[in-house]
Amino acid sequence: MAATTSSAETATQTGEQSPDGHGGEPERDAAGLGRRRAAAFVAPALVLIALFLVLPAVWTLYLGATDYRLTGIPAIDPAFVGLDNVTKALGDDDFLHSLWLTLLFVLGSAVIGQAGLGFALAWWMRERTGWLKTTLEALVMLAWILPSSVVAFLWIAFLDRDGGTLNTLLHTPGAAWLLDHPMLSIVVYNIWRGSAFSMMLYSAALGNVPASHLETARLAGASGWQQLRDVVFPRIRGHVLTNLLLISLWTFNDFTPFLITAGGPNGATETLPVHIYKTALGSGELGYGAALSFLMLLINLVVAVVYLRLLGQKNKARRSGRRRYAARGSAGPTGQDTAPAAPHADAPAGKEETA
Repeated sequence: MAATTSSAETATQTGEQSPDGHGGEPERDAAGLGRRRAAAFVAPALVLIALFLVLPAVWTLYLGATDYRLTGIPAIDPAFVGLDNVTKALGDDDFLHSLWLTLLFVLGSAVIGQAGLGFALAWWMRERTGWLKTTLEALVMLAWILPSSVVAFLWIAFLDRDGGTLNTLLHTPGAAWLLDHPMLSIVVYNIWRGSAFSMMLYSAALGNVPASHLETARLAGASGWQQLRDVVFPRIRGHVLTNLLLISLWTFNDFTPFLITAGGPNGATETLPVHIYKTALGSGELGYGAALSFLMLLINLVVAVVYLRLLGQKNKARRSGRRRYAARGSAGPTGQDTAPAAPHADAPAGKEETA
C-alpha cells in the first residue's frame, strides 16, 4: 500500500500519468513545458511555414490545373484544364530541351565538378597549416558568400570578348567564350562558385578518419588511390551521399546562370528554372508555368528519394556489420555466448577466481 502511494506521488511530482490513468498532472515533455505550452512556442513557426511554404505550394498546384494568364480573358476568368498542362509539357520540345540542359548542368557542375574539386581541396589541405591553407580557404569561401549579382558581373568581365581577363591571360583576343562555349562557361562558373560547401563538408569528414589507419595502409604498401578506395571512402560514404544530395538539388534549382547568359544564346543555357521563368513571366502563361514547376518538384523528389535510399542502404549495412561484429565478440569457440566465470565456492569473500 505504501509502495503504491509512493509511486502515485512520484508520478504526480514528475507530471506523468499514474498506471490506472487517473490522477497526476498532464503529461509533460523533457523540458517540462507541457503539450499546450510547447504547442504555443511552435505555433509561430508553423504559421510562417503555412504562409510561405504550404499555401504557395497549394496555390501553384491550383494554377497548374488552369489556363491562367497574366493578360486577357484567362486572367479574369481562368478555366480548369486538369492535367492538360502536364500533358502539353511532356510533349513540349522546349521543356525537354531545358530538362536535358539542366541534367547536364547538374552532372557537370555538381556531381563531377563541385564534389570532385571540393574533395580535392579538402584532401590537399588536411595536413597543411599556416598562411597558405588560411588564404586558400578564405578565397574559396569568398566565392561562396559573395552576392550572386556581384559574382555574375565579375564573370561577365572575366569572360568578356573585348579586354576580358581570361583572354588577356590566354592571349586570345576576341574569343567569345559565352557565345562559343556557353554551357561550359556556366558549368565552370558554378564549380568555382559552389565548391566551398563540398570542401567544408569533406574536411569535417576527413577529420574523422583515424590517421593510424592511413599510416597502416601506407606501411602495407598501399598507393594513394588504394588508401582512398579502401580506407577513406568507406568511412565517409555517408558524407559523400549527403553532399551529393544537397548540391544536386541546389544546382537543379539554381537560377544564377540567368544573370550571366539570360538563357542564351538561342536557348543554349536555358536550364529548367530559366525556362519556367520565361514561360510564366516572360510569356505570361502562369498556369502552364505552374505545371512546369510541379514537374520540377517531382523530379526533385525522385532525386532525393534515390539518394536517401542509397544512404539508407549504407546505414543498414553498417548496423548489420555491427551486429555481426558484436555476435562474434560475444561467442566462444563453439559459437555459444560466454559469460564471466562465477567466483569459486572456496574462494575468499570479495575476490574472484582468476584464470
